[in-house]
Amino acid sequence: MLEFMRTLGAGRLAAMGAVAAILIGMFTVIILRVTTPTMAPLYTDLSFDDSSAILTQLESMGIEYETRNEGAAILIPQDKVLRTRMTLAGQGLPTGGSVGYEIFDRTDTLGTTSFVQNINQLRALEGELARTIQSISRIVSARVHLVLPKRELFQRDREDPTASIALKVRGTLDSGQIRAIQHLVASAVEGLAPDRVSIVDERGTLLASGVEQDAEGMVSSSLQQRANEVERKLRQQVEEIVSSVVGQGRARVRVAADIDFNHTTETSETYDPDGQVVRSTQSREENSTSTSNEGGVTAGNQLPNANVNQDNAGNRDASNTTEETVNYEISRSTRTTVEEAGAIKRLSVAVLVDGVYQTNDAGELVYAERSQEELDRISTLVRSAVGFDEKRGDKVEVVNLRFAQGPIVDLPASEVGLFDFTKEDILYIAELGVIVLISILLLFFVVRPLVRKVVAEEEKEQEQIEGGEPQMMIAADGSLVPVATNEVREGDEEHGIQWLLDAQKAGQDHTKSVEKIGEIVGEYPNEAVSIVRGWLNEAA
Repeated sequence: MLEFMRTLGAGRLAAMGAVAAILIGMFTVIILRVTTPTMAPLYTDLSFDDSSAILTQLESMGIEYETRNEGAAILIPQDKVLRTRMTLAGQGLPTGGSVGYEIFDRTDTLGTTSFVQNINQLRALEGELARTIQSISRIVSARVHLVLPKRELFQRDREDPTASIALKVRGTLDSGQIRAIQHLVASAVEGLAPDRVSIVDERGTLLASGVEQDAEGMVSSSLQQRANEVERKLRQQVEEIVSSVVGQGRARVRVAADIDFNHTTETSETYDPDGQVVRSTQSREENSTSTSNEGGVTAGNQLPNANVNQDNAGNRDASNTTEETVNYEISRSTRTTVEEAGAIKRLSVAVLVDGVYQTNDAGELVYAERSQEELDRISTLVRSAVGFDEKRGDKVEVVNLRFAQGPIVDLPASEVGLFDFTKEDILYIAELGVIVLISILLLFFVVRPLVRKVVAEEEKEQEQIEGGEPQMMIAADGSLVPVATNEVREGDEEHGIQWLLDAQKAGQDHTKSVEKIGEIVGEYPNEAVSIVRGWLNEAA
């Protein structure tokens, strides 16, 4: 081995060592990158306290990790994410940056003053409320501040508690979710009313004022919310039914509802003369008889002119009287109508639909407008969905216009399954492509020049041997004479110099072999590098 290395020379050894080092380094980088596990987010948007506690637990569990966004995001191997989350959840991590009732788990509370205990209780209550609010959808983080006035002895008046909440949300919160948060906090704090809870978001927008409103203000606010709810519900219904016809995302719907905010009470009383009913009947019958009293002495006979009309004396008078009274009841109806505020007075619905896209022979999407018959059918569906009333003055408009952004072309199922890469897959493939490209550049611009240099040095030495000064030999008389190529001087064999001629011939053959090898190496440098690498491995 030493003799072989001395034969190669220092220059060739250095070049071969450089090539071997470059190849070993290149393959080491590729192997390390391929064997490196894929990192996935464990948690994001963490506070510094949660990041510190989680990193401590990961180190104790022996799990490698990476931190990004100044510690707000922690990444671990993708195959360990779910199990690690379950383990950390069992330890109460992450806490969301707030302190809950675990603050009372400490045992070093002996000697703690009542003031500190009250502060800890307030902190614990705020932390628990913040955690509960964060569990609601669309809420990223929450901070709760409670003001609980302390009631002094012999004090009649008591101030009501208040609360303020700062939220960081994804998107927007509707009125129902805001009221739910208010009632949630109010139910957890003794004596706190929902209208005493103020809420703001991360942009500083006031979501709930926290100021007690009068009856009129509350009614006005509720009616406005009623109008918004009606419009939102009708818009969702129309979008759902229209999107099923024109395609998802190819329709825009706007609804304007005119709401009657008046509260009306109407009482009417109606009499029906044709609907008579006998209520009571009363009958009275009277019979009377009168007879004259002749020859009798009475006070009447003693009066002056008492004897007048004596001719009628002795007559009898009889009378019969019948009387009937019937009471009738006339039909009467009383109706009281109460119309609550919030009735729909008028609806205006605007529907914008995209046209039809068809693929031509060149594979391009061509836009085409929808027919008027199809638009009329869509208009009929919209009228049925919103409860169209022509007497009320409702209006529905369906317009076909081309959208600025065309539809996304869906690939066939086979192509989607073959080329459907995630963002992580694309980044991983791009990284491997860069490594392969660097490797190819190293082979062509570093390894190949070094191999050519080694071959060129060998060819140069051979040229020096062939084109340099002629080789000398010792003649019979002891003088130096040039060695002939094709002829032998007379007497050389006799003086024992035949071995020089044989060595000369062997050297020429070796030179030709080296030249041929150099030509082969120049034509096939990659195969030459593989052979040298095999020699190095055998030497090792």
